[in-house]
Amino acid sequence: MTSKSPVNSVHCPGRVPSNYDRALLTPPPERHSQLTRQRGGLISIPGKLKPPMSGASRRLTKLLLNVTIQHSFGPVQVVTSPENTVGDLIKEALAIYVKEKRRPLVKQTNPECFELHYSQFSLESLKTGEKLINLGSRNFFLCQKPAKSLDSSCYEEAMSLFPFTKFMDFLL
Repeated sequence: MTSKSPVNSVHCPGRVPSNYDRALLTPPPERHSQLTRQRGGLISIPGKLKPPMSGASRRLTKLLLNVTIQHSFGPVQVVTSPENTVGDLIKEALAIYVKEKRRPLVKQTNPECFELHYSQFSLESLKTGEKLINLGSRNFFLCQKPAKSLDSSCYEEAMSLFPFTKFMDFLL
């Protein structure tokens, strides 16, 4: 039995070489002369072009986080330092949401009126003092705190926006 290898098929009389056969026989272009081919088609990169692999120099400097705000259509992308806290992320996500004029508009922009969760199905909110690098996720869900846990400043801000809500208890 004869095995068909691309090199043998090039030398067959009366056969026109294919593009694949030509690629095997042609040397690499001169512009890539610093790169050398190794057996099996792998390319080795000279030492001066390789990035440093030491653990100390490969530290995270920025994180790209996705924060979905309740009732919004898409996540807000926040680039922040891994040393920042959950409270900082809430503040930055709200600022970006307002700056981009996303819909629906948020009723208040006080970060203390919001809490951050891992997902919209998570009942436990994240602690505002926890560092982002320790969370283990890059996707979060931001929602307003329940009415019972709102502090007086959030309640007053909501009442100033919608003064007619003071009469809702009277109507019920």
